[in-house]
Amino acid sequence: MKRRLNKKYLVLILAYSGLLLLIPYVLDYRDKSVQHAKHGLPQQQPRCPDLDNTVALLWHNGYKVNGSDATEPATNRSQARIHIYLHATWRTGSSFLGELFNQHPDVFYLYEPMWHIWQALYPGDAGSLQGAVRDMMNALFRCDFSVLKLYAGSQNITTSFIFGWKMNKVICSEPLCDAHKRHEIGLVKEDQCAKCQRRDIRELERECKKYPVMVIKGVRVLDLSTLVPLMKDPAINLQIIQLFRDPRAVHNSRLKSKQALVKESIQVLRSKKQTDKYKRLLVPSNRVNRAESYVSSAMELICDNWLSDMMLVVNAPPWVRRNYLRIRYEDLVLHPMEELQRLYRFSNLSTFPALEKFALNMTHGHGYSSDKPFLISSRDAKEAIFAWRERLNVEQINQVEAYCSEVMRHLGYQKNSLDKAT
Repeated sequence: MKRRLNKKYLVLILAYSGLLLLIPYVLDYRDKSVQHAKHGLPQQQPRCPDLDNTVALLWHNGYKVNGSDATEPATNRSQARIHIYLHATWRTGSSFLGELFNQHPDVFYLYEPMWHIWQALYPGDAGSLQGAVRDMMNALFRCDFSVLKLYAGSQNITTSFIFGWKMNKVICSEPLCDAHKRHEIGLVKEDQCAKCQRRDIRELERECKKYPVMVIKGVRVLDLSTLVPLMKDPAINLQIIQLFRDPRAVHNSRLKSKQALVKESIQVLRSKKQTDKYKRLLVPSNRVNRAESYVSSAMELICDNWLSDMMLVVNAPPWVRRNYLRIRYEDLVLHPMEELQRLYRFSNLSTFPALEKFALNMTHGHGYSSDKPFLISSRDAKEAIFAWRERLNVEQINQVEAYCSEVMRHLGYQKNSLDKAT
């Protein structure tokens, strides 16, 4: 009898303690509800705690998630120098997108400068390299190329050190070189550019400062939140163009280029949290090799990062959304004229017939791609878009659709069960 009585008292004490702990949360929730009703604000839906913490961290210091009290950086876009980052991932068609800016005579364009970081610091995980990536971008957008010396080892820094320099129209044109004319539209001939005299990096810095628009293309920013400090910095006022592509097409292209993407895929996989249990997008056969395993496994993380970027933009202040442009590869290659005008309008650039003809010719070539997957060339746009249907088996397609279903839904890509894909 005494033991039963003690149990009852214990239960009552625990219930009372729990009630005392719960009261502050109830009152806090009621106060927030009253404030929302008072100001006519909608009740927020519960979201992922990590996302809430990230957004709160990014938009504090006067920036609110709903944008109501956000202040746009004081810059006059029509007069200020434009800084743009082409935010993409591997095998999304970003080289072609970048080439549309490389061709424009008013653009100082850099192709994958953060490649130097990943090469010098391999095999560091991609997450830990994000700070270095942002710092390099911060310096480059200010035309300070001395940051490259950190990753050059004993090598002298000249124009030939810049990754992709043989395709760069600024480096291969006057006054740095006479291999090409800056105002002539057309792909740079690498063999001619390779003959250019190597110029001191300070000469390239001087050229950089002459251009009204600077564009950097990269695939090594995993999370858009990494770039928020540059977007908030009025001296840079960074604008983002983010390129997406059907995850099934990306996966197909990554498998085709798996040997070239092994190192990057390992660094991406090393960035995942130990608590994250990512399933692997493995090809169901006995012929799966290690390279294919790494490249396939990284695809799920890429889709997760895409989704995080979308949520970040949705919850960003209005001025951020005005400085952000989302574009799909499929739209770019199927409707090159319309999308080119949209890109240039966003970038405060004017278009002209030669550029439009270039974009049209690049999307109306023959075949899907050459034997060199990273080579920029004229291709058949429709074949490039739908090649995954012929090259991925049913199980691979189902896996990608399962792991990337939310991304596909947000971007408007239909499941494979439908005959017509977007």
